[in-house]
Amino acid sequence: MSKDLSYLEKLFNLSFNNKSLLVRAMTHSSFANENNTLSNERLEFIGDAVLDLVVGRYLYDHIPEAEGVLTKKRAQEVCEDALVGYAKSFNLGDYLLLGKGEELSLGRSKPGILADAFEAFIGAIYIDKNLEETYKVLKKVVFPHVKADLDKEDDDFKSKLQELVQSDKRTLRYEIISERGPAHDREFVSRVYMDDTIMMGQGKGKTKKEAEQKAAFSALKKLADNEKE
Repeated sequence: MSKDLSYLEKLFNLSFNNKSLLVRAMTHSSFANENNTLSNERLEFIGDAVLDLVVGRYLYDHIPEAEGVLTKKRAQEVCEDALVGYAKSFNLGDYLLLGKGEELSLGRSKPGILADAFEAFIGAIYIDKNLEETYKVLKKVVFPHVKADLDKEDDDFKSKLQELVQSDKRTLRYEIISERGPAHDREFVSRVYMDDTIMMGQGKGKTKKEAEQKAAFSALKKLADNEKE
């Protein structure tokens, strides 16, 4: 059972002119299919574009580095893992309208559903209000996280490994070799192969992306250890 959406408005001092937009933002496709209504997919599309723009501008104002660094940082702050973190910070899953199957399979905590709903929520505010009103959510939920990450060491290990092997004209391939656990608490195991044959590293994570990053980190560590020998 989802929470009253008025609490969500009060949380960010919002007052939707068109309440149906907020309802739609919280409507997962499973509920839409069962009830012959509209899902949040189109609003998700708008929210994705708004987040790219606003987070990009925030980074532009706070990082004096080149375009490549800005692009990489923005990708980190709007990736699925980041969006899930934003959604969980104010229990967005509690407000979702889910179909019976998704409700039973604990869809309120599934990363993909939460990430999409957060983008749809941002999209709904932008459509109903304007960019300035959208900042009410971003200032409270997104920007503090982005600010905390500004001085963190880059942890995009996949990119680092890719750059390292490209100089030798090698290729990389990631493979999820196992996934286990309930839907709300999955564990993925990934391996990274070089030239499709040499297993370079293995890693575990709550999402496929996290598992791949840890596999890449394992490969980088192995390469570094080999250089010391």
